[in-house]
Amino acid sequence: MRAQNVSIDGRAVRAAVLIFFFLLMTAGQAVAHPADGYPLSVSDQWGRKIVVKAPFRRIISLYGAHTENLFALGCANQVVGVTRHEVYPPAALKKPEFSYHDSVEKFIAARPDLVLIRPMIDRAYPAFVSQLERYGITVLSFQPRSLKEMMQYWKILGELTGKQQKAALMCRNFQAALAACQRISSRIRVKKRVYFESIHSRMKTFSPNAFPLSLLAIAGGINVAKDAVSDRGSNNADYGKERILAKARQIDYYFAQRGFMNPVTVDTIYNEPGFGIIKAVREHHVALIDETVISRPTFRLLEGLLDMGETLYPGLFRRAAPRILARAAAGLPGVLEVHPERQVSH
Repeated sequence: MRAQNVSIDGRAVRAAVLIFFFLLMTAGQAVAHPADGYPLSVSDQWGRKIVVKAPFRRIISLYGAHTENLFALGCANQVVGVTRHEVYPPAALKKPEFSYHDSVEKFIAARPDLVLIRPMIDRAYPAFVSQLERYGITVLSFQPRSLKEMMQYWKILGELTGKQQKAALMCRNFQAALAACQRISSRIRVKKRVYFESIHSRMKTFSPNAFPLSLLAIAGGINVAKDAVSDRGSNNADYGKERILAKARQIDYYFAQRGFMNPVTVDTIYNEPGFGIIKAVREHHVALIDETVISRPTFRLLEGLLDMGETLYPGLFRRAAPRILARAAAGLPGVLEVHPERQVSH
């Protein structure tokens, strides 16, 4: 019998081997006993719908807010990987680092049963996401844009991790803290008018429902850029120097987030051509606030809120702040346990 030439696709063999080893490594996880309340249905912001049969036990987080919230929920032992740019909590910096630029083999070797991403990764790196899903790894995408969405997001994280009660407590405590701050700011007779910068180089502000502006309103500030329109559904809004300067006399305080999205300095704002006519600039009422406490959907938004309130109305929030934070953290060890150095500067 004549021997036949058989062509073997090396990529297919490699893929088959990877799938075999991944299924072998995760076989024990598939038989986990369901906890109370399971199975349940979960949907993400990209339209995926999954049935969660039991809490996920090996999670890789590719967004700093996911990481921070997982630690706040008490899931440190369930997190097996984080991004390369973690800042909080300190314990997260000790976890193995992952990126959407890494090979799928690196992810498979970590044996994750869940990879948490955000819609930006879905949009920009669809091939990476498809590869993970092809090897049987559950991928879910979240990035809430408002305080209301954040509450639902915390609830979902609780369902994914078996921490439903902790998530419910986070929501209750956070809402109670917001109400306490609202009661304080309600006593303010004359409220400060604020322009809040999101990206200086492009003269952008925040969209009306974005976290910073929601917090600003609770802190007793008035947004002078209420006419800003969201940039393609994002939290940023084009505004432009001309419109800022048109309201120069109305701006009592000029806020800017500072961080990866906006690496600005106070001098950058003071020295911006034309800004000398802005009331806040003339009176040296310019403040930079760490973007991680005003733009990320985490419990530390309370710190950003109190920072803004104390900056606008010195002394008004100072006495109440420790009590508000202590009550907010009650029953939630670690959410506000270690405060990174505040990034408010004038």
